[in-house]
Amino acid sequence: MIIAGKGDLINHTVLVVDDDANVCKLICAVLARQGYGTAVAGNGREALTYLKKCACVPGLILLDLMMPEMTGWEFRKLQQDDPELAGIPVAIITGLDSEEGKYESIGAVDVLCKPSRAEELISVVSRLCK
Repeated sequence: MIIAGKGDLINHTVLVVDDDANVCKLICAVLARQGYGTAVAGNGREALTYLKKCACVPGLILLDLMMPEMTGWEFRKLQQDDPELAGIPVAIITGLDSEEGKYESIGAVDVLCKPSRAEELISVVSRLCK
């Protein structure tokens, strides 16, 4: 399910792509308190649909990797292959091992391990979503 949040500025909207509704709610609440708008997609397919239809491209995508229907890995490949979407930075949010360099192959700009502290999330988003 896709939920549009407040915030119409391109650089102040974050697309959260995760199949765990509780994780999405928590991330959205933390970001809303910092003045960021959010949109939520439950898997990669929903995220691609949102990106192709949205009037305002998000300044950052927070992407889980392990999701049903379309994984984060599959989403990222299709995003990178689409010239209109390739430039949107992606930070990985994952419960998987965050071994250094592991996510460079998909062009991730940062990695947040679940569970991450609100301060870490805000730091990443504020740095990448200027």
